[in-house]
Amino acid sequence: MEHLFANESLTDRRPSRFLSLLYKDHWPKLALSVFFFLLKHSPVYVLPIVTANLINLATKPEQHGRSELWWNVAVLLVVIVQNIPTQVLHISYMSKAIRFVEAGLRSTLVRKLQRLSMSAHGELAAGKLQSKVLRDVEAIEFLSRQVMLSVVPAIVSVIVAICITASRSLLVTGFFVLTIPAALVVIRFFRKKIQSSNQEFRKQIESMSGQVSEMVGMMPVTRAHGLERTEIAKIDSTLGRLLSKGYRLDIVEAYFGSSAWVTFQVFQVLCLAFTVLLAYQGTIPVGDVVLYQSFFTMILNSVSQLLNVYPNIAKGFESIYSVTEILFSKDEEEYRGKKKPEKVKGAFSFERVHFGYPNSDRHVLSDFSLEVKAGECIALVGASGAGKSTVLNLAIGFSRPSKGRVLLDGIPLDELDMSDYRQRLAVVHQSTVLFSGTIRENITYGLPTVSEEKLEEVIRMTHLRDVIAMLPQGLDTPVGEHGGKLSGGQRQRIAIARALIRDPKIILLDEATSALDNESEYYVQQAMQELIKGRTTFIVAHRLSTIRDADRIVVMKMGRCVEIGTYDELMAKQGEFYQLKQLQS
Repeated sequence: MEHLFANESLTDRRPSRFLSLLYKDHWPKLALSVFFFLLKHSPVYVLPIVTANLINLATKPEQHGRSELWWNVAVLLVVIVQNIPTQVLHISYMSKAIRFVEAGLRSTLVRKLQRLSMSAHGELAAGKLQSKVLRDVEAIEFLSRQVMLSVVPAIVSVIVAICITASRSLLVTGFFVLTIPAALVVIRFFRKKIQSSNQEFRKQIESMSGQVSEMVGMMPVTRAHGLERTEIAKIDSTLGRLLSKGYRLDIVEAYFGSSAWVTFQVFQVLCLAFTVLLAYQGTIPVGDVVLYQSFFTMILNSVSQLLNVYPNIAKGFESIYSVTEILFSKDEEEYRGKKKPEKVKGAFSFERVHFGYPNSDRHVLSDFSLEVKAGECIALVGASGAGKSTVLNLAIGFSRPSKGRVLLDGIPLDELDMSDYRQRLAVVHQSTVLFSGTIRENITYGLPTVSEEKLEEVIRMTHLRDVIAMLPQGLDTPVGEHGGKLSGGQRQRIAIARALIRDPKIILLDEATSALDNESEYYVQQAMQELIKGRTTFIVAHRLSTIRDADRIVVMKMGRCVEIGTYDELMAKQGEFYQLKQLQS
């Protein structure tokens, strides 16, 4: 489905255009569904005709034979019985199309999220993204059903009723056609009110979803500081605004529904009076009064049906605007290279790199240059905001220099296939990311097959044997959501094991031990020593004692490299690094 939106832009988010793209490959199924709807719904069209025929037969029996009675009854029975198989076929073809599109749309959203830049993800709250993938796609699926089960049948019924009426009386048909502009006037009057109310309600739902997600994540902090009432007050405030927006939407829809009902009831009374007058004057047979009244009722019910589902359609349209914010976003991965080197050595070159975040004049990195040999261990130190983590993001390819360039083994990152390149590196962050599976699943994440021998070797190297031996199910023990059942040191060692088992050529350690106690730090340091052997390594560290064995230490200040050398060289120089070390002593 992704290819359908490849050429779309944020300026072309019309709901009708979007739906036509979604169902581009499913028109045959929808056409068959409409065909079987016509067949299954035929009793509704045939009954008024048969009823009129029987009334006319009863009022003037001398002009009709008894066989006409049985033929009319037989036709009616046949069209009634065929409703069962044709109803099943109608729903079957419709469901095949809608269910496939629903799954495809969610899949496309997930793929798009994987391609968005990291800066875009930084601006999008997790709760809002969940709302788009779950609630908004469900609303679009509901919109599709409403179109197929309410809008299309209503339009078909209006067309059939007008065509049958036109074949018998153009005068009555003209009266019928007057209902259409009346419906359009009602819709036009309420359209903007309903649209704005839906938009406000949708945004409030997204805000609520984001706050709930944030509240759950902040639960340990909230409980630890006794701030439950503060969080409840925040959520209650949002719920109050949500209640207000929802109430306003309900009132607008109530006015809309009642106005439509009154308008068409008045039309129905006028139709009855008009057709009875025609019969009274002898212009039409008495039985045709029932026929025209039935078809006019059918038209009114169909138009009323369209008006009743319009608020739901408006909600679906608003959800379309919501998901297209993601689908048509251009803020994607900046590197688009295709080169896949057969062998990665791990030599990096940062050539006069400048980097600044969007909508900011300040440069995080200014004229930063660094040559890193394959297999070399580089430590990046400096005060917060000096640009250390930015260098890691440039090495990973999350960020792209505004000036200068980054090369790997002499190849600019612009030319590399990022997915292939990132499979050759491993990243261990300060805040370890584990998912709610088992320890085994977390270590072997993304690897389809891993031998038990290799897994045991990695466990030994990361000093996890004692940890696993104490757990009830060993390697198959669930770690809880975000690894909540494990200590910080245990989570960190699992993250290092996950990096080590991939046998990466490049390692990036972002303050991997800063939040650990001394014992946990010792074990993690032991695991890290195994991890970095023979691999190009970047280490960001605040504890300067942990980088004594680095091949070179890069001291950063205000986005520039101010000193570089070994630990002993920098201490002997008594410059910036020496000053930082003295502050920690």
